Amino acid sequence: MDLAPWLLDFINNYGVLALFFTSFIAATIVPASSSAILLAALAAGAQPIPALISCSLGNSLGCAANYWIGRLIGRPLIPKMRKSKNGRKAIRYVRKYGTYSLYLAWAPFVGDPITIAAGVFRINFLKFSIIVYSFRIVGYIIVAAFFV
Repeated sequence: MDLAPWLLDFINNYGVLALFFTSFIAATIVPASSSAILLAALAAGAQPIPALISCSLGNSLGCAANYWIGRLIGRPLIPKMRKSKNGRKAIRYVRKYGTYSLYLAWAPFVGDPITIAAGVFRINFLKFSIIVYSFRIVGYIIVAAFFV
């Protein structure tokens, strides 16, 4: 894995807590790959099931945080999102496809902005949770299955 040595040390020293924290942060607009973090942890000897659970919980809660930030701040976020290519795509997808845009929330680059736009445009949180969390968790299972 090509992760920073300090990140690998953090994961090795704090285990599932580190995976939870880094997966939460990676679900926000911070450019990090929680899948790469999961793979690094597995390569370092982490137990697959606790690692999957920790990454899934952290990433799902990070997605929920994005949603609620979008919902609470609302439309004033749109000009800021329009400053990035992925933000513009997210706004366009959520406006055009509504709830169906959430099926892309797992995708790299555009997925996290979609979770924010879903909050801005007030997509139903229960539908958001079911779709976004399911796809994120299945993604982790697929990544781990290729490693194990």
